[in-house]
Amino acid sequence: MPEDFAYDDADESIMTGEAVALDLRPTSFVLAAAGAAIDWVLYFVGGTLFILFCIQVPLALSPLGQDSATVAAISLVSEVLVIVIIPAVVELLSRGKSLGRLAVGARIVRDDGGAIGFRHAFIRSLVAVLEIFMLFGGLAALVGLLNGKSKRLGDYLAGTYSQYERVGKYQPFVFGVPTELVAWAATADVARLPDRVARRITQFLRQSAKLTPYTRDQLGRQLAAEASAWVAPIPPVNAELFLAGVVALRRDREFAGLMLEDERLSHLDAALTGVPHDFARDESGARPK
Repeated sequence: MPEDFAYDDADESIMTGEAVALDLRPTSFVLAAAGAAIDWVLYFVGGTLFILFCIQVPLALSPLGQDSATVAAISLVSEVLVIVIIPAVVELLSRGKSLGRLAVGARIVRDDGGAIGFRHAFIRSLVAVLEIFMLFGGLAALVGLLNGKSKRLGDYLAGTYSQYERVGKYQPFVFGVPTELVAWAATADVARLPDRVARRITQFLRQSAKLTPYTRDQLGRQLAAEASAWVAPIPPVNAELFLAGVVALRRDREFAGLMLEDERLSHLDAALTGVPHDFARDESGARPK
């Protein structure tokens, strides 16, 4: 393993009260912007039609005619309803979803990963009046580009972010521990490797044959640098061979752990479903109710 391997990646996982790391992925800036654009186009079109309806119908039936004060009051109430109340209600009832977020596979959640409440949805909708409507989305885009979770100003004030929920189709990993690393695998520690890093390594190994030699070497070195912070000891092999050994060993040990747990549960099955010796039974052999 080259000596210039280093780990320089911020850990964005969330720790629960039981010290369990939750691997929650924030929505990328492009997908978050696309979802927001879909939502606000729908709100704008629907809101415009709603405001016109609210103004024209009452005034057409009113004997007072086109009263400018009445028109202004109805317009203001309708605008507040469309750009603040309705988006907040949609987020609250759908638990962070909307039509645009359904399209991109995103959901608004709290910073701790929990479902949002009325306060979170209302703050986001209220701040959106400034950063999206009044500034044409410029402030939201600027703030989203300057942070790793693509959070806009409303997210910072509400304590929320957009979580990406869409998971790709599972494909079983077929690589085994390389022959050169069999002795290393007997004592290596790979349990601390985060799921997000393991997924990127697995994807790289599946697609490495389609990459150019230079790109393959560079990506392999970058991933090996990340993985080396969570693996001990580091074997003296090239980056791609190291990655193949790490993910294969991690998979094999997790599978062995699951099999051991299943075996232990099967041994407890008799104790959990059986009855004490000489316990009363009916003629069919079943326990009396």
